[in-house]
Amino acid sequence: MSTPAAPIEVLLVEDDPGDELMTREAFEDNKIGNTLHVVRDGEEALDFLYRRGAHTDAPRPDLILLDLNLPKYDGRQVLERIKSDPDLALIPVVVLTTSAAEEDILRSYKLHANAYVTKPVDLDQFIAAVRQIDEFFVQVVRLPRR
Repeated sequence: MSTPAAPIEVLLVEDDPGDELMTREAFEDNKIGNTLHVVRDGEEALDFLYRRGAHTDAPRPDLILLDLNLPKYDGRQVLERIKSDPDLALIPVVVLTTSAAEEDILRSYKLHANAYVTKPVDLDQFIAAVRQIDEFFVQVVRLPRR
């Protein structure tokens, strides 16, 4: 029997309230005590990561779930910023988006995304996909600690 994984801080960068709700449900159903922080656009994501404005007390996330299609700064710009900053680059970033376009997948990996997941349209499949991401990064992968 394995030891339960320590809870992690997860930053969800998502502007769609429905997708946020489904992601929350997946985390709650998984019964893992991870803390899910939500920001709604690229600018707020950077504020969270750099602890600016309303996010001065934000924890450093252990995992980022990043939508590509965001207001202000899009997910590609946020990903590029994260992976080019030595203080943030080690945080795993999973692109979680509706786009299945090959150019988006290729560009995300060129920007050093750790994984690319196309959001399933079906509610149960969406929840299952988020649950698998959560289980993989919490129970299987060893994340760097700050």
